[in-house]
Amino acid sequence: MEIVTRLASQRAVVIFSVSSCCMCHTIKTLFMNELGVNPAVYELDQDPKGREMERALAKLLGRAPPVPAVFIGGTLVGLTDKVMSLHLSGKLVPLLRDAGAIWL
Repeated sequence: MEIVTRLASQRAVVIFSVSSCCMCHTIKTLFMNELGVNPAVYELDQDPKGREMERALAKLLGRAPPVPAVFIGGTLVGLTDKVMSLHLSGKLVPLLRDAGAIWL
C-alpha cells in the first residue's frame, strides 16, 4: 500500500493502468487528449512491482481488477464510472484545476 500512496502523491494526476485494458485506454485518452492533462501513468503489467500495486489497489477499492485507478491531488477519485460521472457532471475540471493539473 505504501508504494501506491507514495506514487499517487507525486503528481497532480496519477493513473494506475494495464496496457491491454480498453477502459484504461479510454481514461488515459480523456485526461491526455480531451482535458490536456499530463498524468503519471503506471502500467501495472509492465512494472516489476505491478502485482504488489495491483493487490494494494484491489484492497483499497474493494474490487478486482482495480484499474483504471485515478488519483487527483493525491486522493483516490476512483475507477472509470466515478471519473466519467465527475466529467459528465462538470465536476472533474474543477478538481483538476484545484490540484494544479490544468490552468483553464
